[in-house]
Amino acid sequence: MYERVLFPTDVGEPPERALEAALDIAERYDAELHVLTVVGTTRVSADVETGPALEQAERTGSATVDTLVERLRERGHERTVGAVVHGRPHDGILSYAKNHDIDLIVMGTHGRTGLDRYLVGSVTEKVVRLSDVPVLTVRHRLEA
Repeated sequence: MYERVLFPTDVGEPPERALEAALDIAERYDAELHVLTVVGTTRVSADVETGPALEQAERTGSATVDTLVERLRERGHERTVGAVVHGRPHDGILSYAKNHDIDLIVMGTHGRTGLDRYLVGSVTEKVVRLSDVPVLTVRHRLEA
């Protein structure tokens, strides 16, 4: 049913519940598991030096993806692929999914509501609305 599963994540700590769900599905269907980080490249004023910041974001994104790919392979899922792309996060995820024939996207969600969601926006929400393939959202655990 699923041959290629995409797990997009921010840099730093991945949403563990979403990662576990993506791994479980990939193992169940013997699917490739793609780990993706999108380095945001929104346009900044011409008088702002963005080169070093972009290079640092690229290094951090690559380190995050490399760490996750290694971790998943150590757990026995050899069919794991890592990638870092540039652009607006939801556009990068959707383009990657289309260009790599992804069958399912598994994403974490922060569970924001109300004004916070409206002002901050949600990459996950945009992907859910615009994706041509199914998107499984996994909510982060709420602190008690």
